[in-house]
Amino acid sequence: MIGGLSLSFGAPLVLAGLLALPVIWWLLKLTPPRPQVEAFPPLQILERVLKREETPSKSPWWLTLLRLLLATLVILALAVPILNPQRTEISGSGPLGILIDNGWSSGADFDQRRRAAEEIIRQAGDAGRTVAMAFSAEGPDDDARPVDAAAALERLAASAPRPVPTDRLAAARRIATALSGQRPGSLVFLSDGLDSDDSGDAAKVLADLVPGQSILYEPSIDAVVGLTGADNSTEALVVSAVRPTGLPAKSFTLVARDAQSREVGRAPVGFNGSGGAAEARFQIPVEMRNDIARIEVEGASTAGAVRLLDDSFRRRRVALVSGESADDAQPLLSPLYYISRALEPFADLVRPSTANLAKAIPELLERKPSVVILADIGVLPEEARTALEKFVEEGGYLVRFAGPRLAATTGEDPLVPVRLRAGERQLGGAMSWSQPQKLAPMSDTTPFSGIAVPDDVTVSRQILAEPSADLAQHTWASLADGTPLVTARSQGAGTIVLFHVTAEATWSNLPISGAFVSMLRRIVSLSRANAGAADGRTAAESLPPYRVLDGTGRLVAPGPEVQPLELASAGSAAVDLKNPPGLYGSEDGYVAHNLLGPDAKLAPLPALDLGAATEERPYGNGDSVDLRPYLFAAALVLFTLDALAMLWLNGGLGRLRGRFARPARGAAVSVLLAGLIGLTAFAGLVAPRPALAQTIRQSDKFDVDRAIEATSQTHLAFVETGDTALDDRSRAGLRGLSQYIAAKTALEPGDPMGVDISSDELAFFPLLYWPVSADSPMPSEAAVSRVDAYMKQGGTVLFDVADDAVSSLANSVSPGQRRLREILGDLDIPPLEPVPPDHVLTKAFYILSSFPGLHSDSPLWVESLVPDAEGRARPARGGDGVSSIMITSNDFAGAWAVDDRGLFLYPTDSSDPSQREYAYRAGVNIVMYVLTGNYKADQVHVPALLERLGQ
Repeated sequence: MIGGLSLSFGAPLVLAGLLALPVIWWLLKLTPPRPQVEAFPPLQILERVLKREETPSKSPWWLTLLRLLLATLVILALAVPILNPQRTEISGSGPLGILIDNGWSSGADFDQRRRAAEEIIRQAGDAGRTVAMAFSAEGPDDDARPVDAAAALERLAASAPRPVPTDRLAAARRIATALSGQRPGSLVFLSDGLDSDDSGDAAKVLADLVPGQSILYEPSIDAVVGLTGADNSTEALVVSAVRPTGLPAKSFTLVARDAQSREVGRAPVGFNGSGGAAEARFQIPVEMRNDIARIEVEGASTAGAVRLLDDSFRRRRVALVSGESADDAQPLLSPLYYISRALEPFADLVRPSTANLAKAIPELLERKPSVVILADIGVLPEEARTALEKFVEEGGYLVRFAGPRLAATTGEDPLVPVRLRAGERQLGGAMSWSQPQKLAPMSDTTPFSGIAVPDDVTVSRQILAEPSADLAQHTWASLADGTPLVTARSQGAGTIVLFHVTAEATWSNLPISGAFVSMLRRIVSLSRANAGAADGRTAAESLPPYRVLDGTGRLVAPGPEVQPLELASAGSAAVDLKNPPGLYGSEDGYVAHNLLGPDAKLAPLPALDLGAATEERPYGNGDSVDLRPYLFAAALVLFTLDALAMLWLNGGLGRLRGRFARPARGAAVSVLLAGLIGLTAFAGLVAPRPALAQTIRQSDKFDVDRAIEATSQTHLAFVETGDTALDDRSRAGLRGLSQYIAAKTALEPGDPMGVDISSDELAFFPLLYWPVSADSPMPSEAAVSRVDAYMKQGGTVLFDVADDAVSSLANSVSPGQRRLREILGDLDIPPLEPVPPDHVLTKAFYILSSFPGLHSDSPLWVESLVPDAEGRARPARGGDGVSSIMITSNDFAGAWAVDDRGLFLYPTDSSDPSQREYAYRAGVNIVMYVLTGNYKADQVHVPALLERLGQ
């Protein structure tokens, strides 16, 4: 410790090299004599040479000191000195308990949290202690049983931030259960710095373990921001944001993006003082606002800093047309008054400029409204009727309200959803009630599902619908006696809706209730979500996951654990691993399920009692400095000075003043080469790269030797993409698979070989592994044609997309999948399907139900099995039944990859070690399937085998 600074060495044994400095000094103290410059004639030189006996003289003291300093710097650099190293010492001798927050706020600093946990686990491993580790954002399958340090490190490497809130209490209970009967020597809580409802309870559970040492890690939460809402109001798009309370004032920038991730607008959001809430306002036109698909905090990498938007967010344009003129003196009697009050905060309202409906309605339709509302209009001019029919056919919503004018009309009207009786039913009339009728509860099978109707809402007058067999299918709301109150019918791509009461409170008090507002807003929302939906569309149906947010706020394909979202509870459904934040539905229409609700608040983590005296530590150390780059740079400077000094002592610099003599030129070139070598070594030490397998040099064409090598033994081959890192990954993966195949089967493949599809002969290989990356160069048309010929001649190509799960080949949106579609666009490929349960691939060697790799969320696509005339599935090809193409994005090579020592290079995305085993089995099945064909498809002996098993 010097002046408050500390220094550590990663390789302290290297410092023993300092003992060699005296020996180096002794070797450097002598130097040859400096050459003398003598004048002609030669006899004088010979005379002086004969008279004097030259002996070596001592090296100058400054040159010796320079070289000793150079050696000292190199020794110190090799010892890996760290200034102000981070303290991660743990004490005790019992098991180590670790609780790690990996919830939504950990996406930005999870790598830092993982490095801290890794150092602690390594220390426990050095002490021979077991580790019980739990993650606060995982489900009950998170296994916290004590394991050795190696297993804990492998599980830690596979961990990732989750886009869901933490459940610290459940994680603490898993640790307590795992350590039942054991007292932990050390208890470490690597928190996200935010408070939660269960923080105190979780701390109590951990404190009851009576640990010998407690350590709490807390990150800086100054940059944590969450988006809680987005209101597309008339004046601007208003976005609500929260951050932890008690922090100093700070401003952030929000960015609005469309579905293609293009920036639409920016807006600042400023948090003043210690308040935890703020708003941002996007002053952009309505048309541009409707293109926004997501709002995010610039620079943030958390799921809470992203607000997803769906069709319900976009402002609609609603055209309002009334059958009577408005009375400014009595606005409450206007047919459009309550409609306007209900929709003004939610939509952009447009009104006609003239009372002539033949001109007003076509003019309104030119402004592209989503909904047209007609209040008590009975007879429509032909021009208006034709324009409205076209509007509905093209997907618009037409909403009509009853009234005296509509009740007085007779005959068929194509712009009402059901046939109407002439006249109206009213209290005290011929077709009347003895008392006003209440509304029946909204059915779950209608778009009004979930709307609560107050008990005091009654109807005293209405237009009746003619009874028909399908009247119930067209009814969205009804009275307590079953009389339809709101009916609807699909027409073309649009929908016609009719309220059988007036839009003002003369026939019913429904327009002055909150239910009226909810009903109108639900209709307007449907107009954008799915204009051609059937009138019987259920609002309680579940929506499949389309795209979900990962722990860093990116939209990715949903994993197998994600379940459909119940649409009826979309606004209140809990955000968990089964329903993470994201988009649910399909590309044609979806619902946004966001992380933070409008009432969400954030607060810093309070002081926690974890049993022992809790030591609080930060993640990382901003003052920690690796001194190696600076020491090597200083050594390089001294090396250059030493070379220049030798030139000066040998007279090289003097000769440079005249003609650039050849010896001096050779010395200068030597110095330059030495400098380049030193710079290369310096760059390698400063920025070390992981060791990669040596790339075998490929010639432009296979020569005879290469052809013999490729055919004398079976080799697995991969396509050289031009990306060195990707090619090395493929080579390491196929090497690991070849070793596994040799150990488990009778096949002994040779070393994997890379091929250039534009020039190398492909027929030597039964299988080509082709990693597809958006960053790799696009192959030429000629190269793709060669691959097409290879597939037609019996070869199989396995495409592995380095991107999201390939769950749909028709709706690929990620960059890697786009590149795959570009490649496949030039290939003559057959129809594809995910591997069916009875496919030969599932039983070629091992019995498999899925084909995981480094990831497990993508199916394996193969050629469709075409049924024959009797309906039985035929082989993919009439020859050997082997599919000529396979597609996945599970990263097989990453799961198979091993280094020269046989150690796995990349962790799987699951903590289950069996995933890698199944990845190898999938590789074995693929290779055996390609080599042997469909021989296992023979089901002749299946009945006999089943009969024996039954006995």
